[in-house]
Amino acid sequence: MDINKARERAKELADSLRYHNDRYYNSDSPEISDYEYDMMLRELENIEAQYPELITPDSPTQRVGGERAEKFSPVEHVVPMESLHDSFSFDELRDFDRRVRGAVGDVSYVVEPKFDGLSVSAEYRNGMFVRGSTRGDGRVGEDITDNIRTIKSLPMRLSKPVPYLEVRGEVYMSNASFEKLVAYQEERDEKPAKNPRNAAAGALRQKDSRITAQRELDIFVFNIQQIEGVELTGHKQAIEFLAELGFPTSPFFRKSDSIEEVIEEIERIGDSRGEFDFPIDGAVVKVDEFALREALGSTAKFPRWAEAYKYPPEEKVTVLRDIEINVGRTGVLTPTGIFDPILLAGTTVSRATLHNEDFIKEKDIRIGDEVILRKAGEIIPEVVALSKRGDNTVPYEMPKVCPSCGSPVSREEGDAAVRCTNTACPAQLMRNLIHFVSRDAMDIDGLGPAVLELLAENGLIHSPADLYKLRAEDISSLERMGELSAANIIGAVERSKQNDLSRLVTGLGIRMVGQKAAKVICASFPTIDELMSASEDSLTAIDGIGDTMAENITAYFALPKTIELINEFKSLGLKLTEPVEEKKSGVFTGKSFVLTGTLPTLKRSDASKMIEEHGGKVVSSVSKKTDYVLAGEAAGSKLDKANKLGVTVISEEDLYKMIGEDDSN
Repeated sequence: MDINKARERAKELADSLRYHNDRYYNSDSPEISDYEYDMMLRELENIEAQYPELITPDSPTQRVGGERAEKFSPVEHVVPMESLHDSFSFDELRDFDRRVRGAVGDVSYVVEPKFDGLSVSAEYRNGMFVRGSTRGDGRVGEDITDNIRTIKSLPMRLSKPVPYLEVRGEVYMSNASFEKLVAYQEERDEKPAKNPRNAAAGALRQKDSRITAQRELDIFVFNIQQIEGVELTGHKQAIEFLAELGFPTSPFFRKSDSIEEVIEEIERIGDSRGEFDFPIDGAVVKVDEFALREALGSTAKFPRWAEAYKYPPEEKVTVLRDIEINVGRTGVLTPTGIFDPILLAGTTVSRATLHNEDFIKEKDIRIGDEVILRKAGEIIPEVVALSKRGDNTVPYEMPKVCPSCGSPVSREEGDAAVRCTNTACPAQLMRNLIHFVSRDAMDIDGLGPAVLELLAENGLIHSPADLYKLRAEDISSLERMGELSAANIIGAVERSKQNDLSRLVTGLGIRMVGQKAAKVICASFPTIDELMSASEDSLTAIDGIGDTMAENITAYFALPKTIELINEFKSLGLKLTEPVEEKKSGVFTGKSFVLTGTLPTLKRSDASKMIEEHGGKVVSSVSKKTDYVLAGEAAGSKLDKANKLGVTVISEEDLYKMIGEDDSN
């Protein structure tokens, strides 16, 4: 490859890697597998090795992937939280060993699993936990102290009062917790998390630590970043000391004197990874002696004393025997593949989602075909590709009628989903009820899926409104129910009548309208009558509400069954209003702001308060409707988007001047 082609390909790879970096680290929503990402990064590294003049300071090969999220305060890492260089073959590990021994002579290594989670720092003073932060870009992370506190396995008080200690660990979600989360999301027709790593990252970066606590996160602590009052000389000694202090450390690690012993241990870990209840994507090899680590130093991005070995994704061939159709609460028909059982990543797999009609056609898979399966994130089975066409197979066609109620199905232009047209479909009813009573919606205690099914089977509920017609004697007479349970349920149902309108709107299950969107909408339309008569234009005028969501809302409230349901809610005494916050007036009345970067003197929370005190509104994302972007140092993609859209960008000084103009009037 000549330099011109190399330059073109390097730019293409760098742009793609930056995009996928952002999806993985900052949005917690990856679009490609780790292996595909690693292969692109390796190709870019090879090009830059051949043509060093093509290396740029912002190249993905020179930076840690994540950036600090703007909703958290920054934390500067005194000791950088570096990433690791990856090897994909044992020959590459042997090359690593030769480089290390060539620089410092004989060494010992410690081999441990490479946990697939979110890297964090935890700081302690006099044995007490004081702060937690994410890795971020390796030098500046996010303060997530309140969220870290929710991890029950992380000690808040150490067994010894070490004057100061900073440790590094990996926050993860166990396989069992991840499977429970995915089942919960699928039950509510929510987009399921792709893998445990992204589920853990999303949970850890919640603004509300109560949500983090619900996700059952865990942690392994594997490194000492800084320590005062204790002398340690090696990594194995440090891990043992961390365990003494009460930290959950790696369940197994091995010290080895030769690279061949290291490779044996990596193979042993790889053979056993299907047995673990925590996700791993490789193994880590570290020089044990701290003095030798210091002598080896680091590159701009990686320590020279450590190397990660990444396991290739395990793939196996099986036969697609059937396709089952499940109906979700919004009427979506989701195909699930039924396969000949195979052992994959330590568990037996016989089912996997096929997502939608387009996915089946794109993969061109048919009942009777041999297909390649793998586990995304070592957890969720997925179809990778067709392996071999079966005999006499025919292209699969989605059903023309709903398998639950027999009503016609439809597919709107531009929508990948096929939907049942019957809003009274029994399959939709049960999922709708489960969603309606859920914590984010009407939050009715005691009405779990089993109780709702029992009520439906006995003909007591046919819609959410029927919940408010239940009588204690109807419930107590049912199997497994008694007077106390009945009284508790009736009490919870009655209390839910006083919920704000936004909770009811969340519970209605309008497509694309979740808890956050419902609150924003009801702030502008604080009564049910105002909301039901809202036009698409008036809805899209709300910051954060797009055309498709507005169409879904107006279409939903135009349905005769919806009007009937709302009228029932009115007659049953539900509140159906949203508290209206008194709007402050000032120079920023009617203006929306987005804050990005680090301001010279103000915390972003203080700047937000100032804006709101002068009548303005602070929103999270930049759009054409945004009036101002308040930008500080290290402003990121929001500043770029503001410039692209022509949104006015102001500084902290400009903000003070604008407020001063207001004060002078």
